[in-house]
Amino acid sequence: MKNIRSKLVLASIVLSAGMIGTAVAAEPEDVIKYRKSVMKANGGHMAASAAIVNGKVGYTGHLAGHARALVAINKDVASLFPKDSDFGDTDALDAVWKKPDEFKKRSKDAQVKSDAFAKAVAGGDKAKTSAAFKELNDACKACHKDFRKEQK
Repeated sequence: MKNIRSKLVLASIVLSAGMIGTAVAAEPEDVIKYRKSVMKANGGHMAASAAIVNGKVGYTGHLAGHARALVAINKDVASLFPKDSDFGDTDALDAVWKKPDEFKKRSKDAQVKSDAFAKAVAGGDKAKTSAAFKELNDACKACHKDFRKEQK
C-alpha cells in the first residue's frame, strides 16, 4: 500500500510539473509587457536610490530595500529578451538580438554592479555607496546606449 501511495504522489508531482511548464509558456506580447514592467521597476528603484544617494531625500533607511530590489531585478536581465520578443511596443533595439553575446555581457555587468552597490549599502560607508551607485548607473547607461531606443 505504501509503495502504491508513493507512486501516486510521484505521478501527481510529474503531472503537476508538466502543467506548470505549460502554464508558464507565454505569448511574446505578454513577455514584452512583463519585460517593460520589470524594467520600469528597475528605473524606479534606480531613481529612488539616486535621490537618497545624492541627498535629495532623507529616506536612507529605504536604500537597502532599493538595493536588494536592484539585485533581484538585475539577476538575469538578458532572460527578459527571448527570441521572438523583438517586435511591437518595445524600446529594445534590434541589437539585443543581433549581438546577444554583447548584450549578455552588459547585462552581467549590471548584475555585478548591483551586487556591489548592495554590499556597499550594507557596509554603511557613504563614499563607497555613492561610488558603487555611480558604477551601477554607468553600467545601465552603457547598456541603454547600445540596446535601447533613445528616450524622448
